[in-house]
Amino acid sequence: MIAIDLAGKVALITGASQGLGAATARTLHAAGASVIINFFPDPEGRNQALASCLADELGDRALCLGADVRDTAAVERLFAAGRAAWGGIDIVVNNAAILRDRTIRNMTDEDWHAVIETNLTGVFHVCREAARQLRDDGRIVSMASIAATIGFFGQANYAAAKAGVSAMTRVLSRELARRRITVNAVAPGVVLTEMGKSIPDTVREGMLAQIPLGRFGAPDDIAHVILFLCSPLAAYITGHTLPVNGGWAA
Repeated sequence: MIAIDLAGKVALITGASQGLGAATARTLHAAGASVIINFFPDPEGRNQALASCLADELGDRALCLGADVRDTAAVERLFAAGRAAWGGIDIVVNNAAILRDRTIRNMTDEDWHAVIETNLTGVFHVCREAARQLRDDGRIVSMASIAATIGFFGQANYAAAKAGVSAMTRVLSRELARRRITVNAVAPGVVLTEMGKSIPDTVREGMLAQIPLGRFGAPDDIAHVILFLCSPLAAYITGHTLPVNGGWAA
């Protein structure tokens, strides 16, 4: 039996208060890692409440920290808190993302910039700090998307951001290779998170018909792939974007 043991590793997961981020935090924690559950500090405090509940659920080796990945100073504080709590960070999972779907004709500048700033610039901010501070033999895994290759109607901003994440992954994998830090991305299909469930039923039915496995993804389907990429088993995989979509071909 081959077991994945991340004992002694410290993982930072952005946007981890719910959905794929929360599933990833649970999975990495179950494998033995200490986890930093990052959340966006929304004015209503909903994300903090969810992140705090998750940290309480996990118990030891879990810490929730608010930080807006669009803010470089906030990202720097996030890494500093990880150092203070556990001496450093070994794994970074870039999960924080938002949607602002509109056709290009109707997309506002704010719609465009909000998605690009969170889904691409935020990943850059976190990756830049990781490049400076991640311990040798570390792992960076970012969330790309099938949207970058399919080109879903109304998602020019989201698709462009996720395509950029895949491109950044390839570059960073080369820059960090000498320190044996692997850099990869995962490109999920439609996953039934809160974001996925917001897709209109008629649209989802059409999507489901294109998936050979006959079902949408579950958060754990993605989290388990991230676990593999963060493990010693994936030490020779870097610079790739791995589709995890039930066989849905672009």
